[in-house]
This record gives sequence, structure tokens and C-alpha cells, in this order.
Amino acid sequence: MNGQPWHAEHWARLQARRRREALPHALLLCGAAGLGKRAFAQRFVQGLLCSESAVGDACGHCRSCLLLAAGSHPDVVTLSFGLRKDGVQRSEIVVDQIRELSARLAMSSQFGGWQVALIDPADAMNPAAANALLKTLEEPAAQTMLILLADAPWRLPQTIRSRCQRIEFQLPATADALAWLQAEGVRDAPAALAAASGNPGLARAWAGEGALERRQEVRRDLAALAAGRGQPTEVVKRWLDSEPAQRLWFAAQAAADEIRARSLPGNGPLASALDVEALGHWYDAANRTREGLRGPLRADLLLLELLAQWR
Repeated sequence: MNGQPWHAEHWARLQARRRREALPHALLLCGAAGLGKRAFAQRFVQGLLCSESAVGDACGHCRSCLLLAAGSHPDVVTLSFGLRKDGVQRSEIVVDQIRELSARLAMSSQFGGWQVALIDPADAMNPAAANALLKTLEEPAAQTMLILLADAPWRLPQTIRSRCQRIEFQLPATADALAWLQAEGVRDAPAALAAASGNPGLARAWAGEGALERRQEVRRDLAALAAGRGQPTEVVKRWLDSEPAQRLWFAAQAAADEIRARSLPGNGPLASALDVEALGHWYDAANRTREGLRGPLRADLLLLELLAQWR
């Protein structure tokens, strides 16, 4: 079967609904980045529109499949970050985009079957855009499918979430994730999976881009700062030069490991002077700082404040 092994249950349930002709008009595919939501959505849309699908999977050679492969199927539209009038890419999905989408979906399907709209990332809709989408969700046209993809579904209004059939992708069991990574040829799969906190998709991606070395650098930096060596400003510069969000992920991981180590005799691996309660607050602060990188505040000041607290 195609797709990641941890997709199997969701796939079977969705195909059972399709056989009963009971598909919802709106799906919300959510869960951590790296678990294959987008691949799942692509596979589902291909099978839904294919004229010769078998067990939900597309044939790959009919007219619909060929048009989808070329990105020119008239009954499929993907909505993401658009461009502003000055040509700069937006950082959110705006109301005008949703209004254009709703007008498109109000028209008849050109192939006489399903019309499909994918909104990705749906959690990037601003409040006005989310409100505009509500009417389409409440009054869907026949054989219209809205698929919302979100890494952070909590950013979506409850009014949107409640009107979608939610498919939530969870982390697979460690043994299953390791087996898949090894089948994918990932070297040092256990270390990669630990770095990705059990997320096999992230582990595969990170294993090939030097993330494991970056993780060790973060731990060395934190240990040095805890021992009074080095300057936070130097660490901030290096972190900003290479994957700062990923480094903050690893920093939060390191703090969590330090907290767990306090239950054993001796110091933690980073020899932090912070007590367990302070480490817990720092762990939360590291995650907030990672989120803060998405906003308008200066990243260097956010990182400097965080590392100064650690030291």
C-alpha cells in the first residue's frame, strides 16, 4: 500500500466513508510537521478524482491523473500564501483569497465530478479570511471538498474546526518509526528519531541535512554557558546564521533532558545552575521564543534574553 504506515488507519476510515458515499465536505488534516499530511492529502485527492481508482488509489494514467500530475486539473485549486501588490509574498492568507475561492467553488465542476480546494497552511488565515470561509463551510455546494492542512490547528477559530471532519496525525510507536526509517536508509536512525522527538518524517529530513551535528552544537553551547565560558552574544550570532528555530527545538529538548537527569544522582549532562522549577520555566521560554521567531520582534534580542536566563 502507498503512504506511510501510520497513515493506514486514517486511510481505511476515509475510504470506508467514500464507499458509503458519506464523505464530508470539509476535512482538517492536522498534526506535527513531518508526519506526511500533505502526501496523504495529495494521495486522497488523486484517488478521489481518478476515473479508474482502485481501493482509493489513483491509476496514474487516466486524463484526470495526467492533469493533476501537470498541475492543471480544472477542478482542483490550492490556496496558500499569495503575493502582495509589491510582489512580496504574504505571511498570511487574506480575505480576498478566500472570497475568490468561494466564487470558484460556486461554479459547476468542469469534469462533472468533485471539486477540491486545498488550503495550506490553513492556520495562516487571518481572522477576516477565516470568517469569510465560514459561509462556504456552512453552505457547501454539492460534490465540493475543502481540505484544510494545519501544523498548528489551535490557531484556527473553533468555528472553523467544528465544521470540519478532523483527521489528526499522531506520532507512531517508536519501533514502527525506527523500522520505517531503517527501510528508508536513514543512518543512525535511533539518534535521528531522538532528535526529532519521535517524529519519523522530521528524523528522515534532519538526518540528511546535518541536524544531528547541530543538536550536539546546541548542547555544547548550553554546557559552555552554564560553566561560564563563552558569551551569549556569540552564541546568538551562530544560532541565527543557521536554522535558529531548529536550534531552539534542540535547546528545549536539552532542558527537558536536564530536568529528567535531576532524578538521578549527580549533575545533569549540561551542569546547569538552574533548579528544576527554573529549568521548566526555561523550557517553556525556549518554545515561546521559537514561536516568537514567526513574529515581528527582533530575533537576536529574543535569543539573547533566553540565553542570558540560561547563563
